[in-house]
Amino acid sequence: MKTPVITFFNNKGGVGKTSLIYHLSWMFAEQNKRVIAADIDPQANLTAAFLDDLYLEELWEKKNEANTIFRAISPLTGVGDIKEPILKKIEENLYLIPGDVALSSFEETLSETWPASMGDNNLFRPFRIQTAFWQIMQLAAEKVDADIILVDIGPNLGAINRSALISTNFVIIPLGADLFSLQGLKNLGPTVRAWRNLWNKRLENWKNPEFNLPNGEMIPVGYLCQQHSVRLKRPVKAYDKWINRIPAVYRESILEEKPVDLTPINDPLCLATIKHYRSLIPLAQEYKKPIFHLTPADGAIGSHSNAVHEAYRDFEELSRKILKTISALRDQHEGSLTDLVIPQID
Repeated sequence: MKTPVITFFNNKGGVGKTSLIYHLSWMFAEQNKRVIAADIDPQANLTAAFLDDLYLEELWEKKNEANTIFRAISPLTGVGDIKEPILKKIEENLYLIPGDVALSSFEETLSETWPASMGDNNLFRPFRIQTAFWQIMQLAAEKVDADIILVDIGPNLGAINRSALISTNFVIIPLGADLFSLQGLKNLGPTVRAWRNLWNKRLENWKNPEFNLPNGEMIPVGYLCQQHSVRLKRPVKAYDKWINRIPAVYRESILEEKPVDLTPINDPLCLATIKHYRSLIPLAQEYKKPIFHLTPADGAIGSHSNAVHEAYRDFEELSRKILKTISALRDQHEGSLTDLVIPQID
């Protein structure tokens, strides 16, 4: 049995993706789900959210230990194999596969071996490299008996992200309320479909694999709207024109369906509309904790205290909706997902 991998992806940066994964990781852990947060973005922003700079510098200096995603896969750039990753325990039920700025150097290795994975022989090494992220994540999940893996990647369409998506069962798309997010959304659909098709051809090409391989389902779960002003629980008018186009663009680009006349607030594919928590964000970053764990001692007093409780409710509801949705999707796609264990909703 395998642990489900959920990747959060958009071709547009600055949509609050990393903060979303950070908070969901804490929330799933709070709900007694054992979580692995995997940082496959060479910018390592998710890692920086969990760990302070001094610890991170020390971690990156230990180059002989498999203590980051890159250190665990770097032997593949020579003649070696992947190493069992050393996880950083953040909290009870919450573990991190730390990111590494050196990961960007793996992009070339992935690009070079991608054509070779469609060759006639010597397929072991190309497939080992292309599936390195999935191998590492499943090793980590087995090590701590994880229920779910949440993955952060960069906003580009390069070889690292292709390999990360091949490792993915489910994709969630965070969006901002702006033109660039919509354009990024339009790029994603064709790209994900192309990667899925190309990976399926490679799986067909290696009829008797010598180790387990990911199926590369990349099933769309839905989208989230983030980082806009909210008044009376509704986005302000300046952003409405962009937000209200999302349901139609999502269906056309991601699902290849006809557009619908819906707004996100009544769209079942919109997982959540998460407001910007403004001054609570730097406060939470300073104390290296999620917004919903801030206390009066941290400075969360008055209206901030109310916002802390609202944040808890928002992320609790979102985490439950994600589990419910991927469970339903697993049942719909049971042919390729039969070996996937979806954690139960409490």
